[in-house]
Amino acid sequence: MAIQLTVPNMACSACGDTITKAIKAIDPAATVQTDPHTKQVNVETQAAEAAIKQAVTDAGYTIA
Repeated sequence: MAIQLTVPNMACSACGDTITKAIKAIDPAATVQTDPHTKQVNVETQAAEAAIKQAVTDAGYTIA
């Protein structure tokens, strides 16, 4: 399932790495693309969207 999230407080590539690690903790097989310039996170995962959003929130980021 493809999920697209907008994460307004993702400021840099290190933020993207943190978000990627949080998502991969839920689904190690997930494909994650982050772009700090557009604030977009694209995830291809088998995990539930709610679980992915919770992982990003738990990592300290907000989802618009």
